[in-house]
Amino acid sequence: MSGTPLGNISPCMDLSGDDTATLLYMGLLGFVLVLAFAAAWRGSAAKLVYNLAIWVAAFGGLVVAYNWYQEQAVPRQAVIAEGDGGSIEVPVRRDGHYHLTLEIDGVPVEFVVDTGASNLVLTMQDAERIGIDPTELRFFGRAMTANGEVRTADVRLDEVRLGGLVDRNVPAVVNGGEMPGSLMGMSYLGSFGRIEIADGVLRLTR
Repeated sequence: MSGTPLGNISPCMDLSGDDTATLLYMGLLGFVLVLAFAAAWRGSAAKLVYNLAIWVAAFGGLVVAYNWYQEQAVPRQAVIAEGDGGSIEVPVRRDGHYHLTLEIDGVPVEFVVDTGASNLVLTMQDAERIGIDPTELRFFGRAMTANGEVRTADVRLDEVRLGGLVDRNVPAVVNGGEMPGSLMGMSYLGSFGRIEIADGVLRLTR
């Protein structure tokens, strides 16, 4: 599969710039509070350690609660039944990309939708997660990315599920280079009769 384009692979971060700034602010605030508490405390060392532990535990709980809230706030894909087919609606994420989770041989794998990619492209890490042995891969293909040329290996996925939609013996490639996440290209997207993007929502219909 020489010369297969993968489109523009851009880094995808789980946290937006606002999220990162917020977490940094919370960490700095917690550090300042601990220092202020330690400076104001005039009791014994044991009591100081005890009270510091309480403050750290409380602050850690706030961080965990914040992360949980952020996770719940992330828009998710929705399956809409339509006769024998169906459609998938995916709201755009804060990073500006559409993310779809496929269940490959029973293992959930998140993909970034990339209409500029020709194939369903797996990272080495995701390939291993679904049971592909990297030592058995043959990287005979070549692909051009934004970071230069990479080697690819052709694979077949026994079963791919998206909601209630099931495909079998699905072709894909494993990227031998570094990439931030797996990509959903046109070899899979082309199995849908209609692809629409409107009002920040991607809709795939069969």
